Amino acid sequence: MVNEQSQSAPVKFDIVIVGGGVVGATLALQLAAIDKPTPLAIALVEAGAPVNADQPDLEPKSKPGGFDPRVVALTRRSEQLLHSLDAWAAIQADRACAYTDMHVWDADGTGVIHFSCAEVDAANLGHIVENRAVKAALYDQINQIEHIHCWHNAEVEALGGTEQVRDIILADGRVLSADLIIAADGARSKIRELAAMPLRQWEYGHKAIVTTVVTEKPHQFTAWQRFLTTGPLAFLPLQAEAQAGGEEHASSIVWSVTNDQADALMALSETEFNHQLSRAFEHTLGAITHSDQRFSFALTARHASDYHRPGLVLVGDAAHSIHPLAGQGVNLGLADTQVLAEEIARARRRSLSLGDASILRRYQRRRKSHNLLALAVMEGFKRLFGATALPVRLLRNVGLRRVNRMGWLKQQIIKLMLAGDESSAPHR
Repeated sequence: MVNEQSQSAPVKFDIVIVGGGVVGATLALQLAAIDKPTPLAIALVEAGAPVNADQPDLEPKSKPGGFDPRVVALTRRSEQLLHSLDAWAAIQADRACAYTDMHVWDADGTGVIHFSCAEVDAANLGHIVENRAVKAALYDQINQIEHIHCWHNAEVEALGGTEQVRDIILADGRVLSADLIIAADGARSKIRELAAMPLRQWEYGHKAIVTTVVTEKPHQFTAWQRFLTTGPLAFLPLQAEAQAGGEEHASSIVWSVTNDQADALMALSETEFNHQLSRAFEHTLGAITHSDQRFSFALTARHASDYHRPGLVLVGDAAHSIHPLAGQGVNLGLADTQVLAEEIARARRRSLSLGDASILRRYQRRRKSHNLLALAVMEGFKRLFGATALPVRLLRNVGLRRVNRMGWLKQQIIKLMLAGDESSAPHR
């Protein structure tokens, strides 16, 4: 606990964002663009070290290609947001892998569905981007803005202040004060915990294994996903250089398996793991010739009962976290930031307090139903493809095959994928 006598005088800001990951950094840039009547004084509080493009704050770069084991699958809407913040060009100059196709099939049958950007005359279906590249591009912009103040290596210890002016007390005794505290500090949000905000959560009984692999055959700039009864296995294409040239063989994998299976797979040698992974993927891209260091994490769904308290609001995984099978977690968080930034801009135009209850209620109303729907859809997919009963297996395989033959329906699905999160469109 922090010794109250050691606390410094509060440093006052308009807004304090706790959590400097992709969601928190993106929100900081959006809020910095609100310059009426004057620019907001923003504090961005991050528990980790400063982001540096040459020495990013993550695990050592993998081999080959130096890929970050953490990647995000960005929708077109998320790309547009990053472009509006002058970050997308830097991400592409680093490396962002556009994928043109998506191939999904049921391991326990013959059901398969294939999506191609050519079906809707689009250049791609989205981009697979390393977390490192996104953060580096965002912080390149943040570091040029005087009214964003970054506090790195800063652990939040306590909340204080009043409902009108909130304080956060850091572990070293420093105090930051603001009209609004924004929690962007992830699924295990310390701010949410300190504010005693109720949370619904349930364990999937699964862990996700992530790593970078190299395959014998090129990935064809396709996102591959095979649904096994033990959980989905995804191969997400990576690009070794900023400009694609010829064949690419590196992919980021996300393999969801039961806890016991995950522990067993994590204990295997690289050769044994590669063999098991190749079998699970039906050698679709040939043999796995290399796999990097593996990481695993438990899969838990969470949803806050409410997204706000007086002078405090949750965004991204602090408000909701879902199963990674569709790669929508970061996109949902970025949609949160768009809506919250719009509502804060509205408060400024109307000379309202940034922590005004009406502003935070509007944000929650615009985002909560969509996030709950995303949670329900992911839960439904998990249950559907995890079912082993013969009638269910037959129905899902027939369903996949029929959808794959219905060109007009596939086009509508692709258009929805490209459009991303429509709930973030401005409300007047």
